[in-house]
Amino acid sequence: MDENIFLNDDRVDGIEKVTGRAKYTADQHIDNIAFGVFVTSTIARGAIKNLLIAEAKNSPGVLDIIYYQNCPPVPGYRPHDKELNKRGFEWQGLKVFNNNIVYHYGQPIALVVADTWEKAVKAAKLVKAEYITDAFETDFEKLRKDESKLKKIGEYKRGEPDAYKKAEVFVEAEFFTPIETHNPMEMHATIAIWEGDDKLTVYDKSQGPKGTQSQLARCFGLEEKNVRVVTEYVGGAFGASLRSWPNVPAAVIAAKKVKRPVKVLLNRRQMFSMVGYRPQSWQKISIGATREGKLMGITHHAVSNTSRYEDYREGIVNASQFLYDCPNVNTSYKILPLDLNTPTWMRGPGEATGAFALECALDELAHKLNIDPVELRVKNYAEMHPVSKLPWSSKFLKECYDAGREKIGWNKRPAIPRSLKEEGMLVGYGMGGGVFGAGRGNAAVKAILKKDGTLTLQSAVSDMGPGTATAMVKIAEGIMDMPASKIRFQLGDTDFPPGPTQGGSTTTSTLGNGVSLVCNALKKNLKELAITNVASFKTLSADDIEIKNEQLISKKDNTVKISLSELVNSSGKEQVEIIQESGRAAAEAQKYAMNSFSAHFVKVHVDPATGAVKLKQIIATGDGGKIISEKTARSQMIGGAVGGIGMALTEEVLIDHTTGKYINDNLGSYHVPLHTDVPHIDTWFPNKPDPVINSTGAKGVGEIALVGFAAAVANAVFNATGKRLYKLPIKPEDLMS
Repeated sequence: MDENIFLNDDRVDGIEKVTGRAKYTADQHIDNIAFGVFVTSTIARGAIKNLLIAEAKNSPGVLDIIYYQNCPPVPGYRPHDKELNKRGFEWQGLKVFNNNIVYHYGQPIALVVADTWEKAVKAAKLVKAEYITDAFETDFEKLRKDESKLKKIGEYKRGEPDAYKKAEVFVEAEFFTPIETHNPMEMHATIAIWEGDDKLTVYDKSQGPKGTQSQLARCFGLEEKNVRVVTEYVGGAFGASLRSWPNVPAAVIAAKKVKRPVKVLLNRRQMFSMVGYRPQSWQKISIGATREGKLMGITHHAVSNTSRYEDYREGIVNASQFLYDCPNVNTSYKILPLDLNTPTWMRGPGEATGAFALECALDELAHKLNIDPVELRVKNYAEMHPVSKLPWSSKFLKECYDAGREKIGWNKRPAIPRSLKEEGMLVGYGMGGGVFGAGRGNAAVKAILKKDGTLTLQSAVSDMGPGTATAMVKIAEGIMDMPASKIRFQLGDTDFPPGPTQGGSTTTSTLGNGVSLVCNALKKNLKELAITNVASFKTLSADDIEIKNEQLISKKDNTVKISLSELVNSSGKEQVEIIQESGRAAAEAQKYAMNSFSAHFVKVHVDPATGAVKLKQIIATGDGGKIISEKTARSQMIGGAVGGIGMALTEEVLIDHTTGKYINDNLGSYHVPLHTDVPHIDTWFPNKPDPVINSTGAKGVGEIALVGFAAAVANAVFNATGKRLYKLPIKPEDLMS
């Protein structure tokens, strides 16, 4: 294949991925590797009385079976043991093999290590456990009503509490969302390799290699420089890999114990019980307004679940505090500990859940007021942040409203629900708004200009799919004025300069700022190098030189020039290297509110005979600042919309409350959207740089691509049928009941 035909394509890693050459964690070939397979609990709460391992231990190829009675001491498991743990660090989350306590069904209780994966799987089935069982609690809907079981997390008040009750028109409603679990194509895997007792290399599916490196170093009592984490490619994550799950410490423990590299790979069923998920939630939201549509009060209460052994919380009620201009707002948030594994961040964490309630309630209020839903939002447009009272660094949400309305054909939307039919189907139009924080973190980037004129950029960030390397190459291409084909961005290795964790829609903002800084610093360095080493440049100042078309050229005399490769060669060096660090936007955050915004518009068909919902058209608009790569940004919005389809119509974890077991922990019965569920998706961006957040003007689109989408679908279904549903996912039987 002639790979040059792809040089103009935006995705710089596209060839590697479509040809199968991209190596994900489980693809790494390591000599003399052993394989670890988890044995999991079959009760939801209690303790292991006895673990019967003799038959499994004698199974062919088995090297060891690790469990609480023979697990080597782990410093991070014992924060108060000053002899073992000198730093006082404690591993957050489940301390796998630390004791005999069972916190949830499907918890890893042993690891069978064998010389082949097949032998490990076979032996794991031979391990039997005897338990002491305790009463367990997994029924969220039943238990959330008992205030004594809830933990208060936070309350907010602006103006008068429950002021909506005094408004001329108000709505009150309760909303329900189920557990949604992460189901990326690549399941979690870890490979651990020890060199002696103090040097560790780990291949891991991580959204933050530097964070994983720091955690492992402190957990196992190592110097950070002696821990290397490699994440070449990530096959989907969106929050699932923002932290380490039991496979990570288990692989490290096992490799140390059996004195050879160990790979631990989760199967699909274990992804449900060992990797976090979007928690179940209950919300009650009440909104009041004048008859003209001016909001007078918003009250938003929420409860979501966590695990028994860890408090997980997220910003479910936060958007209600500031997305719209309202003088009186009060919110509260509580969590309910259950005998389940710990939830985690899932695309648009908190905001996606909260926006479902907020944006549906606004739609209901608009219907009650007989005001167009978009116009209601425009009437209450927040020109500055209502909580902090700071101006936005940039905000082009009105432009998103206008573009979405035009592209979806909003003028066709019937004001009276259930009044429009098409092809025998009920037709509805709906919209939902979204918001997420935008920020800039810390990052360091190294630039290496080689003798052949190619530029390599390095940073220890990972890429879970949004196209980080592509965006960084695009930034460098523009600053250096050289073709993208000559620029390479290397990532996913903690031997590179520290990079940010990929999450919260901040990677492009953070890392892009670092790339911008290092490229500009490199240009300055090259000009100084030319003045020092090239005779024809010695009389020039740096301001007299420009860099374009892979050359340094005198502004005074364009015949005086030298190519980048010639300059490096003339210096007598193999390459020119420079590192630059980009800091947080701390000062800017004191003066401005920084957020990205979205507005999703959908058209649906609903079968009046069956209640089946079919999406016919989607318009996803997003104010993410300057769009660095149109193709990858569009992919982000499309991916978010597909996730939103799942949230609105298909995804729901079911639990057997008599056993505490996940019922549908497989892709056969946990329904993610199919190709046939996804219509054509059009995207649109204002594409206006944010002048404050960073040097590139980019904010972020990863989270806003999903936030508000489920509400758009639910609102469209109401417009089509006249039936308001408050529970996700929307099911045909609920529409027909």
